[in-house]
Amino acid sequence: MARAGLTAELVTQAAADLADEIGFHNVTVSALARRFGVKPAALYSHVKDVQDVRVRVAVLALAELADGAAAALAGRAGKDALVSFANAYRSYAKRHPGRYAAMQTELDLETALASAARRHAEMTRAILRGYELPEPDQTDAVRMLHSTFHGYVSLETAGGFRRHPREVDASWSRTLDALDAVLRNWPPVR
Repeated sequence: MARAGLTAELVTQAAADLADEIGFHNVTVSALARRFGVKPAALYSHVKDVQDVRVRVAVLALAELADGAAAALAGRAGKDALVSFANAYRSYAKRHPGRYAAMQTELDLETALASAARRHAEMTRAILRGYELPEPDQTDAVRMLHSTFHGYVSLETAGGFRRHPREVDASWSRTLDALDAVLRNWPPVR
């Protein structure tokens, strides 16, 4: 029987908060149960197992970031859109490190299609329309942007830039300038 007051959504939100506090891969059903002051068995009427919890956190994080990125993109185009999107991505990852790690979870096709992952791709492609990139260049550019954003944020949050005197924000700004220049001057297919 389900414990009164507990729902799958409440468990998911608690797991997301816990992921930000202790790290995504440290979230377990036992850790969640301790947070609620219940035995782990009490959670199994709301979630299947730890993998289900992790997928739910990934889906939640994708939706949260999509909402934030959409708000940041509203009314913007070209470099302004690129910078706003990138800053929303970076800010979310820094504010919610556990949720951000969850977003790297590989989702099965059905879950991915039902999640906000598609919105992320659509927003990225909308930014790229401002650069007038045709296919397959657009797909290549989507992959380049995601790789750059993810790589930078991952290195930054892991402390990879701490020992250099150059301000991390200054390097981020220059990275976005460089991406804009590349997108405006996309090389022709050979």
